[in-house]
Amino acid sequence: MKIKEAAALTGVSVRTLHHYDDIGLISPERSGENAYREYTDADLARLQQVLFFKKLGFKLSHIKELLSRPDYDQQEALMMQKEMLQEEKVRISKMIETIDLTIRDLKGEIEMTNADKFKGIDFSRNPYEAEARARWGDGAVDQAGEKLEQMGPEHAKERFDEIYLGLAAIRHMDPASVEAQSRIGEWYHFLNEMGDYTPEMFKGLGEMYVEDERFKKNIDQYGSGLAEFMRDAMAEYYDQNK
Repeated sequence: MKIKEAAALTGVSVRTLHHYDDIGLISPERSGENAYREYTDADLARLQQVLFFKKLGFKLSHIKELLSRPDYDQQEALMMQKEMLQEEKVRISKMIETIDLTIRDLKGEIEMTNADKFKGIDFSRNPYEAEARARWGDGAVDQAGEKLEQMGPEHAKERFDEIYLGLAAIRHMDPASVEAQSRIGEWYHFLNEMGDYTPEMFKGLGEMYVEDERFKKNIDQYGSGLAEFMRDAMAEYYDQNK
């Protein structure tokens, strides 16, 4: 199947397919003198996986990492994607129901309690949890959740804010300075209170802070440029402690 045919079939633009090829996400064979891209059934199956993961909020670099794993199992991935979508379906259905009831309440047809007005609106759900499970496995995520629960969410949040505000205050310093390394070391040890991070994993996490716009936006709320400072400081911490 030529690239235009693949684009028409899948609803993905030719430009996007070119980009996927350029980054090594989906690289179909080339044929003929003009080296036209030829999409096989296997390429289309891989594209389906890319689109499902993308719809669920995964970053392209993380999708590529997942699909490239030696132990990657398409059927297992589909089951995980289905489960995630079913959970989202239930949540959205509940929100729609709450909206309908709220409209009836405004019309005077029913009387809702304040608790009823917020059913289905759940901000406790961690939007990164599914991706964390895919990257590091259920065991690591469950262990971190248990330790966080033991520590106490409020205490953890206070400590989290304390460390990030401290780092934001020195973000214009050299990431390799003694002060910066002391501060970033506090972050490393705090993470290890909840999980099991090697210096190499710590460095990789820092790279994600900048590569993933979701992380970057949240971190930079403490101070513009903090995500990049933390990435550089975490890389330096790895170099000094590997």
